[in-house]
Amino acid sequence: MSGLPACRAGRAAPLAAETFYAADSKLIQYVGRVDFSDAKKPRFWAPGVYITVRFRGPGCEVTLNDEVLYGKNHNYLELILDGQPSRRQLTGKVNTLRIGEGLADTEHTLTICKNTEANIGYLELVGVRCRKLLAPKPLSRRRIEFIGNSITCGTGSDESAVPCGQGVWHDQHNAYLAYGPTVARALDAQWQLTAVSGIGLMRSCCGMDVVMPQVFDKVSLRDNRISWDFQRYQPDVVTVALGQNDGVQDSVVFCRAYREFLQTLRRHYPRADIVCLTSPMGDAKLTAALKNYLTAVVQAAKARGDQKVHSFFFARRYTSGCESHPSLAEHQLIAQELLAFLQPLTGWRSR
Repeated sequence: MSGLPACRAGRAAPLAAETFYAADSKLIQYVGRVDFSDAKKPRFWAPGVYITVRFRGPGCEVTLNDEVLYGKNHNYLELILDGQPSRRQLTGKVNTLRIGEGLADTEHTLTICKNTEANIGYLELVGVRCRKLLAPKPLSRRRIEFIGNSITCGTGSDESAVPCGQGVWHDQHNAYLAYGPTVARALDAQWQLTAVSGIGLMRSCCGMDVVMPQVFDKVSLRDNRISWDFQRYQPDVVTVALGQNDGVQDSVVFCRAYREFLQTLRRHYPRADIVCLTSPMGDAKLTAALKNYLTAVVQAAKARGDQKVHSFFFARRYTSGCESHPSLAEHQLIAQELLAFLQPLTGWRSR
């Protein structure tokens, strides 16, 4: 094998002396908004939710359930085996993936990241089969949350399997390589993506019936269901990239809505630095408006005594991906811009 994950759907013949570890094993590490109501089948909708295991042996097997929303939507994953990423799409309701057969019989690390977003449906981890599952390495104590819309989801960025204009809308999703997780990995931080395509601060696009302040406290944001326990993830930094779907609005109304959302964030995250971003996709008119809005809301927050609210304006527009979204290459540039701002703010060194 090349060392990249080898995957297939359907039940593979297990290797000798393998053990099945159910999804509620303490040796399996979860990061992101996950519903553990059924501990044997933890369920998650959000893009960028990731699960990490360490195992010993020449390979392992992972079983995942896919909602297959509307009977046809199959989620994409990023499978990162010993630091080598590979993007895969699931093919069935129940999927058994054989990972890295033929590896050296030593210790290995596998991370499974949901590349597609809530609009495509949930995933459930059933368990992992391997020779021996090892205790996971401790997670970094650094935490970042990225709040946003399709840009933050990584929508329209990845043409490696299906070119723009072909396939279906989610064929180009890649949350793992979007700007947020890229920034977090560079800073050796955990990440959480609280993002839904089309969502806005006070107005969403495309017939969507929810806005971010309405669903921010949920596990399944798109469906506005299942309350999230904010004590499970207290970020050091929160970035907010909203406004693309709102468009240019009445400044008084928009700024009031933004201030109220910042107050909501502050109630949940009393110690976090909150960074208000312009839209990486914004045209000149929207960008100018957002700069004015964000300047005003940050000044108002500081006037109230909150010195940990900041604004950041992207230097250019990124629209080379599908339907004018940022491409994978542009997500790296967005990440570089944001990283240059967050490093001095946090004092965190890059890896």
